Amino acid sequence: MSAVSVGVVDGEPRLDLCYEEDVAADTDMNVVCTANGDFVEIQGTAEREPFSRDLLGQLLDLAVAGCAELTGLQAEALSRHVG
Repeated sequence: MSAVSVGVVDGEPRLDLCYEEDVAADTDMNVVCTANGDFVEIQGTAEREPFSRDLLGQLLDLAVAGCAELTGLQAEALSRHVG
């Protein structure tokens, strides 16, 4: 499993928000995925303005890509330290 944050800052979807971006985000979400990209948790909030279903899809796609990258890094790290 892996988890990332995504959000909309200055009208732009972003992955892995730092604190400054998170507090300034129009929308922010936390997403947890399994290694095959299935969702374990999705938690999101429109902090200022409501967001569209299209934007939700963009944010989820960004989150799944981020989780996949983390899963790959986790597998790589484990393969170096196991066996």
